[in-house]
Amino acid sequence: MRKPPFLRTLLGLLVLAGSQAMAASTPYSTLRVFGDSLSDAGQFPDATGQATGLRFTNREAKGDYAPVSPMILGGKLGFGASELGPSTSLYNKINRLPDGNNWAVGGYTTQQVLDSITDTSELVIPPNKPFAGLVLRERPGYLANGLRADPNALYYLTGGGNDFLQGLVTSPAGAAAAGTRLAASAQALQQGGARYMMVWLLPDLGQTPNYGGTPMQGPLSQLSGVFNQALVAQLRQIDAEIIPLNVPALLKEALANPSEFGLATDQNLIATCYSGDGCTQNPRYGIGGTTPDPTKLLFNDSVHPTIAGQRLIADYGYSILAAPWELTLLPEMAHAGVRAQQDELRAQWQTPWQGIGQWQAIVATGVQNLDFDGQRSAAKGDGRGYNLTVGGSYRLNEAWRVGLAGGVYRQKLEAGAQDSAYRLDSYLASAFAEFRQNRWWADAALTAGHLDYGDLKRTFALGVSERSEKGDTDGEAWAVTGRVGFDLAPVESRWQLSPFLSADYARVKVDGYEERSQRATALGVDDQERTSRRLGAGLRGSLQVAPTTRLFAEVAREHEFENDQQDVTLHLASLPDNDFTLTGYRPDSNLTRARLGLSQALAPGLTLRGNYDWRKSDAVTQQGVGLALSLDF
Repeated sequence: MRKPPFLRTLLGLLVLAGSQAMAASTPYSTLRVFGDSLSDAGQFPDATGQATGLRFTNREAKGDYAPVSPMILGGKLGFGASELGPSTSLYNKINRLPDGNNWAVGGYTTQQVLDSITDTSELVIPPNKPFAGLVLRERPGYLANGLRADPNALYYLTGGGNDFLQGLVTSPAGAAAAGTRLAASAQALQQGGARYMMVWLLPDLGQTPNYGGTPMQGPLSQLSGVFNQALVAQLRQIDAEIIPLNVPALLKEALANPSEFGLATDQNLIATCYSGDGCTQNPRYGIGGTTPDPTKLLFNDSVHPTIAGQRLIADYGYSILAAPWELTLLPEMAHAGVRAQQDELRAQWQTPWQGIGQWQAIVATGVQNLDFDGQRSAAKGDGRGYNLTVGGSYRLNEAWRVGLAGGVYRQKLEAGAQDSAYRLDSYLASAFAEFRQNRWWADAALTAGHLDYGDLKRTFALGVSERSEKGDTDGEAWAVTGRVGFDLAPVESRWQLSPFLSADYARVKVDGYEERSQRATALGVDDQERTSRRLGAGLRGSLQVAPTTRLFAEVAREHEFENDQQDVTLHLASLPDNDFTLTGYRPDSNLTRARLGLSQALAPGLTLRGNYDWRKSDAVTQQGVGLALSLDF
């Protein structure tokens, strides 16, 4: 896009360093950027001769340039400043310094963006500038000479504005052709091996200081829309995970409600800018105003955003990338509820049996804690829950008893940097059977249930504030568990120690849903399924410490066979036809679980039981405390 005055100084390292300090782990190997001045990390030399070059956004307090959005995004993802620097900097070449991964160059048209990928990357002075057309440096494009793209990298793509500003687009047909050319860059990256791409929709050029309030405002807004229609349609055809950033919708929201984003509410944010380059300098917050502050304005010059706009767009992109890191924990919440139900049953199975032909009723309650440690592609989360379970069993004969139990489990999970809040109510029913003859024993249970995700509140940073997108959905769960063991001591012994083998199968399905707003940040979430298949071995034991008191314990080690990384398919609510699938939580291969409990006979046939359950894998810790009362009749 069009550039501010050519001679500028230093980059804004403070914001970039701050974002890196808060960076989370990421499933991407690096960030590679292609585009125009909206993404240029400092390709052109600066008048001061500093290592960092001209950047097309405002200067900050110390005179440094603020970072552009991919630099801020890259910092949030944990990438270093050298990775996020320019790819074709003249300063780097003269001083024999390594180049960065940002190939965006101020002034690039969509054809030049494509050339920087497939042909030659040129640092060339754009039209309407002194020495226009002079090539300061060139190097082979990213995929030139048959090179392959890094399939694990995230690719960031902007472009299209200079096709308009340089007079190359004057009609709907030209706008559609330019949108198709930008999509061709994404296509070239995909053909070279790229899988993950983030592509800007072109901001509404009619809503910029350059054209706002002029006779060109309406036509430019219409042509910007045509460009985006062609771009989105072409991106939809590419076999890759392409995230379209609906930047024009986001900026429209900022203009409609500036206070939400920390922008000035009493200033004309389109007719004025910060620097005064090509537009009217804001008399209050402009660089020469009474209280200069670029964070209060959306535009630095006639077309380029200030740091406020750059942060806003970077946070927008990060909110989408981070969404699956949280949303893939929703099935894990349900699995935790199923495991808590099974733990309740197993604890009940260690209480004394009723007489043949008798019933035993049970009422139990408990609390649980669920902690997720952060992974490369999953958010850290802290969960709490409680449950109420009622049921009963009937003893058929000396060796068998069968029963039913139903439970209500309420869980809350806070996950991510902004403590997104997710709530699940699980309604679970189990049928079970127990066998005991001589020293052999076995038990099995079938569990099925309904999942009610009644309050899903995804919260994320957006500029100087936070935003939440809300939704709700349903789901279903079912599970089968079975164990077989052998008592080492006779049945009449005061103590028992039993080695056992276990097998578990569980499947959870979370229905897809749409977050309720139609804002740029709202997402549609596809169905998720998570299956668990485990085999385990363990020991359970008990000790009669008094005539009416029995201590029981259990420990087991289990192996999870379904440990593939989970993913989820998403789309922007404002662009429902452009799906993309991103990775999230990865289940651990092994877990250890243990239980310690005490049963106390209060009266003949009336037993009080309490227990503590603990499960631990590399990334998940689940704990629960339960209290139950059983009555024989």
